[in-house]
Amino acid sequence: MTAPLFLLDPDHDDSPLASDELHTGWRLTLPEHIRRHALGSMRLKSGDQLDLSDGGGLRIRALVRDASTGLVEVTAVGRQAPPKKELILVQALAKGGSDEQAIDMATQIGVDQVMPWQADRSIAKWRPGRNDRHWQATLDAATEQSRRAYRPRLLDKVDSRGLASWCRKATDQGCLVLVLHQDADLGWDAVRKRVDELPASSPVAVVVGPEGGIADQEVQTMMREGALAVRLGGNILRAALAGPVAMTLLADMLGRW
Repeated sequence: MTAPLFLLDPDHDDSPLASDELHTGWRLTLPEHIRRHALGSMRLKSGDQLDLSDGGGLRIRALVRDASTGLVEVTAVGRQAPPKKELILVQALAKGGSDEQAIDMATQIGVDQVMPWQADRSIAKWRPGRNDRHWQATLDAATEQSRRAYRPRLLDKVDSRGLASWCRKATDQGCLVLVLHQDADLGWDAVRKRVDELPASSPVAVVVGPEGGIADQEVQTMMREGALAVRLGGNILRAALAGPVAMTLLADMLGRW
């Protein structure tokens, strides 16, 4: 069984992530929030293993030496290479926490960037300082749950005009932007062909609408800016599920699974 992973915060935790002293045999005391989670909630004990990461590819394997004080000993240090093609989820705000469910599952699947979108039909409203904390906490928890060394980057919230501008810049830079729309003419076979033709470093973005779907005007505007409207299949998926399903299919296409 793989060891549980916990995220260190280099900007706030008293951690040696930027130090040349970090090597096998080095001992450190876990930050308080990790001690509460690892030693309190998960009840790890002396002799158990755990992983620590900065969320940027660093993975530190450590052995608990003293569970009462949170003292651990580093047994291995490595840095995981980032994915060649990044996966980006543009998730419309949705009621009932469906949007946070979507980014939770997408993180476990492997999404690399997440952008909140205040769509025209979004019932939920973005509250700065509150929603961004909730979304970041969701991404952090899902990163630890899936034991991945890369935490998704949370991008700034955009409205529909801002998203159209982002689509133009992204497609100009070689990104494949897919807008999930039930009335799209293109199916998922067309997506596979487009992905196969992408240069090695080109990212793929998926735009998911709210419960009421993406307005026709929004779809047309994004398509004018270079996005591709596609449908996942004949079934209409909820806002919480559409993005994760698309991420799963894309992750398989890119050889991540």
